[in-house]
Parts: sequence; C-alpha cells; structure tokens
Amino acid sequence: MELMGISPPIWREILVPARYSFWDLHVAVQDAMGWLDYHLHEFRFGESSRDEALLISIPSDDVWDDSPEVQPGWDIPVIEFLPESGDRAEYEYDFGDGWIHEITYLSVEPREKGQGYPKCVAGERACPPEDCGGVHGYQSLLGALFDPSHPEHESLSHWIPRGWGPELFKPEKVRFDNPLKRWEKAFTEEDM
Repeated sequence: MELMGISPPIWREILVPARYSFWDLHVAVQDAMGWLDYHLHEFRFGESSRDEALLISIPSDDVWDDSPEVQPGWDIPVIEFLPESGDRAEYEYDFGDGWIHEITYLSVEPREKGQGYPKCVAGERACPPEDCGGVHGYQSLLGALFDPSHPEHESLSHWIPRGWGPELFKPEKVRFDNPLKRWEKAFTEEDM
C-alpha cells in the first residue's frame, strides 16, 4: 500500500491471511501505517466518483436518501474484490484529512511454519501524525519542524509523538492488533 500525494513515497508491504475480510485488512493497514484508528475509513472500487463506486466500510444507521450504499467490511472477504495479482483498491482514512492509500494485491505467498500473520515485510518512511491536516498539513508540519526560525517550530515540536521522524520506519517494529478484538472494542463495548 502507498499513501498517495506524498513524495518521497510512504509505503508498506504486508502479508495477510487469505481468509481476511476488509475489516481485518483495515486493522492491518492501520497498524502497518502507524495510524491510531481514531477516524472513519472506506475501501472504494470501480468508479472515480464516490457516489458511483462500490464502498466497503462501516455502514451507518444515518443514511440519507442520496447517500451511496456502504457494504459492511467484516462480511466481505478481501479475495472477493482483489482476486488477482495487480488488482487495486483505494482506501481512505480520516475523511477530514483525506488520507488516500492505494492498496495493490501483489501475490499469494506460501505460509511460513511458525510465523504469525499479518506481517510487515517492507516499507519506507514514517506515517504522518494523526490529525496533521492531510497532505498539505503534513507538508506544512515538516516545513515548520525543519525550520527552527518558523513561528510554529517550538509548539509543533512538542505536538508530534516522541521519537517520531519522517524517515523513521522499521518493518520489524510493526505490531498488529487482533481484528476481532478491535471489532469488539469498537462495536460491543459500552461507553464508560
């Protein structure tokens, strides 16, 4: 997967089980990129217009008459829409910031005995911090962080996560949550 609109690119290559649903893939993307899953997401297939594309995500009870239909990600196997090498999907995270990822199915790999999945096997560059304002906000953030004379340098330096740097990424450091536990936390636990 590659985060669109940023150069040099921010990307990840992950291995996921063939049985994964789109909910499971969403959790793996969040973990591999370093997002915190604070915002809504959606997988899109087909048309360039959201109104005409097939949407897979979390269906809402608050549907307007002109709202496109959203299919529940936990009910749909990834292999149903990404069956062949080279197939692609668009994944958007945080509709306010508008982080668009291009997901590309590369290949089927034999399962390694004793290896847990999903697994991040490659990637480059750190994920932008949550709520930094999308591609434009991220570029502004980097400009301020790398310019000690910038009026927001000091405050933004304290705002970003400790140890974060735009070039820092190690695939072996990625830890993946259990998608079922994430689903239960999101949809079955009552607010405290």
